Amino acid sequence: MENLVKRNSSFPLINTGLFPSVNTFFDDFVSRDLFDWADKNFTALGSNLPSVNLKETENKLEVDLAAPGMKKEDFKVEIDNNMLMISSEKEEEKEETRKKDNYIRKEFNYQSFFRSFNLPEYIDESKIEASYKDGILHIVIAKKEGAKKKAHKTIAIK
Repeated sequence: MENLVKRNSSFPLINTGLFPSVNTFFDDFVSRDLFDWADKNFTALGSNLPSVNLKETENKLEVDLAAPGMKKEDFKVEIDNNMLMISSEKEEEKEETRKKDNYIRKEFNYQSFFRSFNLPEYIDESKIEASYKDGILHIVIAKKEGAKKKAHKTIAIK
């Protein structure tokens, strides 16, 4: 019977089974879309990193972070040296006990994330507002009065 997958025999030490983890690594690397993160959910990568939308208008920067099921008290939003830092730590513990059945059930859950963004020099750190509604953390950062964004410039490739 003929194999459906043909192995390259140009590396005899790898194919003889002396280095089986190398085969697995290359097979996994080739068969997965590791670098195609455009429309992926980060839970497949073992992370609970929330999605973020960034928007810049003439007068402000807006950050929308999707974090359903949380409360506003769960977030920490800071600015330091033009770096916006958004983090959260949430810990839950549930316990259920039935003495007549000699039954105890404990569950705990811990979630955390940290996102940071370099902000432009022309933001006004004294005018920042944050709100949380319908699973979205919304942050508005005002621009300094008279500050203009540098003009968009296309660079010619030689």
